[in-house]
Amino acid sequence: MKRRDFLAGAATGLVAGAVGGYSASRAGKRSAVVDAGTAPAILSGRQEWRMATTWPDKFPGIGTGAERLAKRISEMSEGRLNITVYSQGKLGAPFGTFDAVSQGTIEMGHGAAYYWQSRSRACSFFAAVPFGFTATELSAWMGYGGGQQLYDELYASFDLKPFLAGNTGAQMGGWFTHEIHSIADFKSLKFRMPGLGGEVLRRIGATPINLPGSDILQALQSGTIDATEWVGPWNDLAFGFHQVAKHYYWPGFHEPGTGVELIVNKPKFDALPRDLQIIVSDACQAETNAMLAEFDARNGEALKTLINEHGVQLHQFPEDVLAAFGKASQQVLSEYDTGDDITQRVYGSFKSFRDSVLPWTRIADQGYMNMRSKALGLG
Repeated sequence: MKRRDFLAGAATGLVAGAVGGYSASRAGKRSAVVDAGTAPAILSGRQEWRMATTWPDKFPGIGTGAERLAKRISEMSEGRLNITVYSQGKLGAPFGTFDAVSQGTIEMGHGAAYYWQSRSRACSFFAAVPFGFTATELSAWMGYGGGQQLYDELYASFDLKPFLAGNTGAQMGGWFTHEIHSIADFKSLKFRMPGLGGEVLRRIGATPINLPGSDILQALQSGTIDATEWVGPWNDLAFGFHQVAKHYYWPGFHEPGTGVELIVNKPKFDALPRDLQIIVSDACQAETNAMLAEFDARNGEALKTLINEHGVQLHQFPEDVLAAFGKASQQVLSEYDTGDDITQRVYGSFKSFRDSVLPWTRIADQGYMNMRSKALGLG
């Protein structure tokens, strides 16, 4: 099949983003990311765009996923839309990416939606929610439960077009410098955790701290934080948390299937030819599948390495801790039923879809996994 024929057929599958004006209250604000140069070159139909990420350079899975996505877009477009990736800090502060793309200083950003919850309380629902969606459930909500339409509407108010562009799968509960025996051990604990999970920790007496990935190890070493979560064995091994903290806990209540996103400046995206818009969309979907598969493939071996070569002790959270996580999570989420209109609607859609999908995934995915563990003598 010729590329032109393929793209023409794929056009029917693209869901158009909602169009929204730039909020007047945000006009005039300057981005935390510096201007990296002049407007992108457009020569003979070739456009040069920049993608700033919130990840360290060449970081396994997430950072390399951003590079793979950029390469995929460039190759699918036969060089008509060429993307250069700038890792964390190369174009300014990591958490300044949202504003920089919103204002058009750069064309694209790669990160996680819960980093932007100061812009809107609704953002976290498109990354990870405590006791929320698994990776497959999140994709189902986005594609078939109304999630993408709300995602588009929310981000359009910031002049952004968002795409789900990766998933880490289920994450670990975190690294601790001492063993956790009960919920009392969380009192005054300084714990690096972003998003709604951080708010849950606050409710049980801990002090949540949000740090970019590159700052976490040093914060552990200096005592700035007592515990941290990041992703899972593969990424955590690369960061070297085991050098400081030997107690590794599961399960991760806070991020059961974390979505990674690509944000694009909406006016610039809308100005692209239709086939390039489709290429960006399809490349993001392909990367979502690729990233999840890679994490599932790499985490098992990395966990063996942490335990067998580095003396890491694997623990399951005590029952009273899990119960406290659950109770606090329900309290935090229930408060999203009030407030601004878009947040209420995002929460309502999330809750409705979760209630509809759980009866199936409980007997299908969870039921099979429980049965498999027993059959293989794993508990």
